[in-house]
Amino acid sequence: MTGNETAIQQILINNNGIVTTTQVTEAGIPRRCLSAMVESGAIYKVTRGIYALPDVWEDELFFMQYRFTKGIFSHETALYLHGIVDRTPIRYTMTFPFGYNTGSVKKQGVIAKLSTEETYDLGIITMHSPGGNPINVYNIERTLCDIVKSRHRADIQVINQAMKTYAGSKNKDIAKLMNYAERLRVKPKILRYMEVLL
Repeated sequence: MTGNETAIQQILINNNGIVTTTQVTEAGIPRRCLSAMVESGAIYKVTRGIYALPDVWEDELFFMQYRFTKGIFSHETALYLHGIVDRTPIRYTMTFPFGYNTGSVKKQGVIAKLSTEETYDLGIITMHSPGGNPINVYNIERTLCDIVKSRHRADIQVINQAMKTYAGSKNKDIAKLMNYAERLRVKPKILRYMEVLL
């Protein structure tokens, strides 16, 4: 194994068995080393720019995040990641800044939402995907506002379950929730839920 391949192996160890062309370039390793490792069967190409060890579990959420760096996991997908709903979404939802071309996102079967420039950054946090890799997700307060606001509203049971779980959580931040609700123009709806539950 060459020095470069050893360096790539180290990146793979540090990243749950996944390496990207960006990481290889940043480490000053020629990209052709990735091709050589694919040919030898040491790694395989997952999608453009992402490679993984043969025994690595496919981390769909991480791969999506890598392909669509501007996308923030939101709505039902964020509820699932926060552990508020237990069923895995059939299709993942990501929110993009207004004006982003979502054509390729939709081709991947992702539900794409758009957010204005003023509210796109509101509540972005980094979480770990079920595969243990970093992904960008809206925090729970932002997510609750989004699912109430959404035109294609989440089914009412999902909204009720999410609100109930949040109201009963010791980590709830009502001041933050109300601030977000005001900025996202859903304050009356959020208030109605919270008045009943708190």
